[in-house]
Amino acid sequence: MTKLTLDDIADLRAYEREREEFRSAVIAVKKRRRIHVGPFITLLFENRDTIRFQIQEMARAEKTFTDEGIQTELDIYNPLIPERGTLAATLFLELTTDDQLREWLPKLVGIERHLVLRLGAGGTAVEVRCTVDRDHEKQLTRDQITASVHYVHFALSSDQVDRFGSGKVSLVIDHPEYQHHATLTPENVAELAADLAG
Repeated sequence: MTKLTLDDIADLRAYEREREEFRSAVIAVKKRRRIHVGPFITLLFENRDTIRFQIQEMARAEKTFTDEGIQTELDIYNPLIPERGTLAATLFLELTTDDQLREWLPKLVGIERHLVLRLGAGGTAVEVRCTVDRDHEKQLTRDQITASVHYVHFALSSDQVDRFGSGKVSLVIDHPEYQHHATLTPENVAELAADLAG
């Protein structure tokens, strides 16, 4: 997928004219790209549309009018647009109370390194462990407490790309304090296969 440029980001007046329709379209896309794993972790697999929406909404909320301001957002979020053979996701810890935050944020330190994409089942399954976005890691990784949001990538070999979708695909979290998995739906798999194909 090609990265976004300044020309892809509408100015605020133009964005207001397209916002309702674009927002509805992105909500539908996100529904196919959102995977819940266990009771309170969700991954949203990003693509060009989800990232454009993120940047447009931030520019709208923060009233960013300058090319320099938009370019800063592009520099932050463009790495989350997957390249051929890769997937990129935002991991959300959906903790909704102070008690949950106090209990789980210290327990889940390192969660961003404990995600595995499992292709197939049983003894023939192939596992692809995530990597952490380097620039975001500097801001989000702590020794004593984790952040509620992380950015991760999965890099698949050409054989793994070919195998993706030909059988069961699961997302596994193998953190010592949080061990859960989710099987991707055919709709999830079709959506992500398009990312892998570039």
